[in-house]
Amino acid sequence: QVQLVASGGGLVQAGGSLRLSCAASGRSIFSINAMGWYRQAPGKQRELVAVITRGGTTNYADSVKGRFSISRDNAKNTVYLQMNNLKPEDTAVYYCAADYSDIIRTIQAYWGQGTQVTVSS
Repeated sequence: QVQLVASGGGLVQAGGSLRLSCAASGRSIFSINAMGWYRQAPGKQRELVAVITRGGTTNYADSVKGRFSISRDNAKNTVYLQMNNLKPEDTAVYYCAADYSDIIRTIQAYWGQGTQVTVSS
């Protein structure tokens, strides 16, 4: 079992920055490969924001490329999402996810509790 605890959300003005953190724990944590972030805005489907494998391969949504950066500290079992030049359309609940595979598989993945990011104009 793996538990994920996300933090770092908040209210920020457009153009500002936030850094999200997600710490993983549990007896199966050594088997985790992919870790990433999804987001869900009101009335919209949950969408991939960024994902990173244990080996460092990354993938980003087109809407955040050049603004967001995902990284991880394998020793701390923690993944980060640095969000720069935030826009109002980034407003959403951000969910941390982890999977034993090198991709996030929606059904099998572990999910964090979500942290609210609100970007004002």
